[in-house]
Amino acid sequence: MKILLSCLLFFNLLCFLLFALDKRKARRNQRRIAEKTLHLATLPGAAPGAWAAVLLLHHKNRKATFWSVTLMLTLLQGAVIYFTWPYLQARF
Repeated sequence: MKILLSCLLFFNLLCFLLFALDKRKARRNQRRIAEKTLHLATLPGAAPGAWAAVLLLHHKNRKATFWSVTLMLTLLQGAVIYFTWPYLQARF
């Protein structure tokens, strides 16, 4: 269980840093990180890191399409946790 939580923490931190890097590039008018890449970074359980970046850094907070995809990924991750939680509790 510690390994799983460590991996989730790592992916969330990595996702947050990727969003922060994209925000920095936006401010400097440099080439940006593709939204597809940001969504792929959110996919492995990193929705909290993505939402933290959106809310704390005010990054991509005006783009409804970006919010909707991030929300779908969050709901997908919530469903995975909901349906696998009994298995994880029994296993660890």
